[in-house]
Amino acid sequence: MNSQYRKPLRGTNLHYFDAKAAVEEIQAGAWDGLPYTSRVLAENLVRRCEPQALAPSLKQLIERKRDLDFPWFPARVVCHDILGQTALVDLAGLRDAIALQGGNPALVNPVVPTQLVVDHSLAVECGGFDPDAFDKNRAIEDRRNEDRFDFINWTKKAFQNVDVIPPGNGILHQINLERMSPVVQVTDGVAYPDTLVGTDSHTPMVDALGVIAIGVGGLEAESVMLGRASYMRLPDIVGVELTGKPQPGITATDIVLALTEFLRKSKVVSAYLEFFGEGSSNLTLGDRATISNMAPEYGATAAMFAIDEQTIKYLKLTGRDDELVKLVETYAKETGLWADTLAKAEYERTLQFDLSTVVRNIAGPSNPHKRVPTSELAAQGISGKVENEPGLMPDGAVIIAAITSCTNTNNPRNMIAAGLIARNANKLGLLRKPWVKSSLAPGSKAVALYLEEAGLLPELEKLGFGIVAFACTTCNGMSGALDPVIQKEVVERDLYATAVLSGNRNFDGRIHPYAKQAFLASPPLVVAYAIAGTIRFDIEKDVLGVDANGKEIRLADIWPSDAEIDAVVEQSVKPQQFRKVYDVMFARQETTEEAVSPLYDWREMSTYIRRPPYWEGALAGERSLTGMLPLAVLGDNITTDHLSPSNAIMMNSAAGEYLHKMGLPEEDFNSYATHRGDHLTAQRATFANPTLKNEMVRNPDGSVRAGSLARIEPEGQVTRMWEAIETYMERKQPLIVVAGADYGQGSSRDWAAKGVRLAGVEAIVAEGFERIHRTNLVGMGVLPLEFMPGTTRLTLGLDGSERYDVVGERTPRAVLTLVIHRRNGETVEVPVTCRLDTAEEVSIYEAGGVLQRFAQDFLATTKVAA
Repeated sequence: MNSQYRKPLRGTNLHYFDAKAAVEEIQAGAWDGLPYTSRVLAENLVRRCEPQALAPSLKQLIERKRDLDFPWFPARVVCHDILGQTALVDLAGLRDAIALQGGNPALVNPVVPTQLVVDHSLAVECGGFDPDAFDKNRAIEDRRNEDRFDFINWTKKAFQNVDVIPPGNGILHQINLERMSPVVQVTDGVAYPDTLVGTDSHTPMVDALGVIAIGVGGLEAESVMLGRASYMRLPDIVGVELTGKPQPGITATDIVLALTEFLRKSKVVSAYLEFFGEGSSNLTLGDRATISNMAPEYGATAAMFAIDEQTIKYLKLTGRDDELVKLVETYAKETGLWADTLAKAEYERTLQFDLSTVVRNIAGPSNPHKRVPTSELAAQGISGKVENEPGLMPDGAVIIAAITSCTNTNNPRNMIAAGLIARNANKLGLLRKPWVKSSLAPGSKAVALYLEEAGLLPELEKLGFGIVAFACTTCNGMSGALDPVIQKEVVERDLYATAVLSGNRNFDGRIHPYAKQAFLASPPLVVAYAIAGTIRFDIEKDVLGVDANGKEIRLADIWPSDAEIDAVVEQSVKPQQFRKVYDVMFARQETTEEAVSPLYDWREMSTYIRRPPYWEGALAGERSLTGMLPLAVLGDNITTDHLSPSNAIMMNSAAGEYLHKMGLPEEDFNSYATHRGDHLTAQRATFANPTLKNEMVRNPDGSVRAGSLARIEPEGQVTRMWEAIETYMERKQPLIVVAGADYGQGSSRDWAAKGVRLAGVEAIVAEGFERIHRTNLVGMGVLPLEFMPGTTRLTLGLDGSERYDVVGERTPRAVLTLVIHRRNGETVEVPVTCRLDTAEEVSIYEAGGVLQRFAQDFLATTKVAA
């Protein structure tokens, strides 16, 4: 498109687009000061941007301005099966809508290569102490998800540009890191940086490879899939200088938990972070990936590491082709993406973090950024010896101990450390406590191969950490059922029961309905807590058991040295293991399958896959933004787990009652997450989290009552949330949600926006929004509004009895007026910021959402072509 910048890439037969030359033409000397992120964005603009928009767009990067939207064209889209399937259900529904209006549905396809990994649908029904756990769990997964897998198999045949990795192979992010990302792409003889969006907030894990990869909601991913540019304003690019070297015995998990606390306090929400400095060179690529993975936990959009020797070493370790490894190094050095070329990069602010200050940590009891040094648990009242009755579970019982999640199972040092601590524990006769449901769910089959090579998989199995799956599992709330005896005791004694997992999320109510709270920890610490059996235990000092000679055993006695961990990694983790796994997984096979209909044959009684309703009924009408009643008034830190939980469905929930009526046995209710392709089930999950605190519902003493509850106005009747939603839907009553700061934290869950829209919510007014959720709201045609600094629901004295209007012209970040009509007749006018941030978002909102916008444009284009 801007062919004057296309040049030969030295030492290859390829070309590249010279972003440095384009930048220097505008301002000599500017290139050296550009951060890594800006350089990658500049290349994307030079290669893909319309010529007339190139210079103005590049000036935004050079001059650090934010007054112009510029396009970004990600090279690919990655999806896990929950949001990926939901996105494809939307596209299948879009095909139906196009066909009904006379268009050709077969022309509706992802334009950008889309990779879907089935990794979020398996529950750990059988723990790691069962030698047949893997096969049993897979069989249950197939039985429960037959409807979903039928649809996913149809998408492989019906849509162009969709690749599917079937269940049982690993976690999207780890597969992306270990094989899917080439770091440098080649198309039509042109080399360029790999870039992507993913339907999961942990997509930035691959930022560790120097790949700009950001998590987006399913709705934004759909827009990218369909070939629309992702418009952005220059993000806040923050430098994070890492100094020092980790102390002995400190894992990457300890580091990322400390960084998460530090970066949350440093207010990096929505920023692109770039890690650099001498400390960075002391981190393996696996360590870096653990840090990048948890970007959403500290609120960042991206967490970049520039390409350097560690990148090359990792590409070789994971079995990438020699030619690709050479190309990555050549391209990075030629185009200014090699770490050494960024010495003069300038940041709007730079943070410093000393790796040598990190101690052994866990995070909890309910948020990833609530770091607690293990040595201080007792002082904070979380741990500490308590008297327990013999034969009964202790207070603080660890009922789930899970080595899970891409965050940590991607890191060979973490996994080998867990295996070594298990080996040492076995030698000394230590046992997992009988009430602990333990599991090992690696993110890739390569982990199993190197644990076997090291002789450590049998040691983990002996302690109850056999492989239960290659999938996401516990971290996503798919921890499965407890032993009925254990569950009965937890309920009858109202025990404070907990989970310990090597994951990235521990929000209240997420991990398991009977685990009141959860703690994040490194894989070796997960093993240690399975032996301890309770969080009310000083893991650094208390006695784990005694050996055959009666000697007391503590954590220090079984913790492996760094030298031993590194030696085992060096001897046991080999490129051929990754090739053995991935060469087969990604082998292109000639398909002999017959063509399928471009329209999906929806199953009438399915509770998993149902034609979406986004072109029908109330959703096809105007949003008046007048006379809105509040569905909920909420506080700070409302997560997408509050808005649309992902864990197991209980019989006494609205969704459980619906599934029971549909004939599903309770044992096969599955999780909320797996039912998101059926709006009739999924919308019953809206605000269904039992830990929700809707300030409209109070106890007699005035405190907020916890639960999935609402107050129907104007009657003032308190009901379960779903009954309130049904009532308002019948009345066609427009609704609003009022909230505090950081609304929509957590997973990139499009149903957190879809659910409220289907309920009739037209606007959300909050003190602030997490990035992904805000874009999902826009994608569903819900208007996000932000209070001005100093104004909150509390300063306004809102109690939920008010009616609301929104007045003003909706333009990017315009000041609108929120008109509040109080019950006593008083009217208050409050200025709020319209959080439609770009002209593209205004266009999407006014059309009614992403799918409606595409349908209108598609039909207009095809009619012109005809």
